[in-house]
Amino acid sequence: MAEGPWYFCLKHRTVEDRDGCAERHRLGPFDTREEAQAALQTVAERNEQADAADRAWERDGER
Repeated sequence: MAEGPWYFCLKHRTVEDRDGCAERHRLGPFDTREEAQAALQTVAERNEQADAADRAWERDGER
């Protein structure tokens, strides 16, 4: 069985090990297959957090 690190391939929508697709097609590295499988959810959550921080910074800057 392959060992990590693990990556999520954006081209094939699958979890891959280090011998998978080129870096430009994937997210990672992740420590576990499960973390790699949840990569798109992690990206969405982090984007929302960053957007919320931007909104707060813009709101606080208007004072």
